[in-house]
Amino acid sequence: MPFHIVLLVLFAALLHASWNALLRGGADRLWSMTVMCLAVAISSAAIALFLPAPAQASWIYAVLSAVLHVGYNLFLVRSYQVGDLGQTYPISRGSSPVLITVAASVFAGERVGMAALLGIALVSGGIVSLAFKGRRLAVPSLPYALGTGCFIAAYSVTDGIGVRLSGAPMAYTAWMCALWGVLMPLVYIALRGVDSLLTIRPGFGMAFTGGLVSLLAYGIVIYAMSGAPMGAVSALRETSVLFAALIGYFFLGEALTVRKMLACAVIAIGTLVIG
Repeated sequence: MPFHIVLLVLFAALLHASWNALLRGGADRLWSMTVMCLAVAISSAAIALFLPAPAQASWIYAVLSAVLHVGYNLFLVRSYQVGDLGQTYPISRGSSPVLITVAASVFAGERVGMAALLGIALVSGGIVSLAFKGRRLAVPSLPYALGTGCFIAAYSVTDGIGVRLSGAPMAYTAWMCALWGVLMPLVYIALRGVDSLLTIRPGFGMAFTGGLVSLLAYGIVIYAMSGAPMGAVSALRETSVLFAALIGYFFLGEALTVRKMLACAVIAIGTLVIG
């Protein structure tokens, strides 16, 4: 994998951990997520107007990915309602690289070398181990965290195929994110009504900024997947748990144990192997 791609995806990982911490720290996470999606919709639509349309063959993937992103949003919000960032985040992010590697092999015909497979296994194993307490996987939100991981794998492979068919990675990203950013507010309105969405509350600016950060982070990932193996890109992106562990410790009052530090070391080794 080219070194500049590795650096870009690691930067995306930092951005990703940051907006997840913003969401986890919010009082009403569904509202915060929806405001993030509004930011994504507005900025993506503005960008898309200045780009050529992606190839027709990629549009079905953009629409499917937008729907899968809404499912991911709902599962992520639910998992954060009953679990800590330091427990929920590792399960959802750690399970996805392996799922993506398998799905990319089945649906996109990708073949990953042994070194990359070893790196993916190290990253995923290190990430999931962060959620253990002693020898037990004590995560109240486990079904939602695993469901989130499945949605991550589904939309990542969908976008990996779509962006390669699009002929224009930036345009594909902009249109897909615009569709996703519109769908999520519609779901929110169906659940809570339009008045609840339009009421400006404390934290609006932070949530809106989080949406812009999430757009930049995922745009980088889609660009990387246009020319690099999906599973390897995903594993590098999921090193965001390293940043999430530090953010949880310094800003959310979560513990940083010896186990977590050892797991982070394993993740770092896996990253080096992939790179």
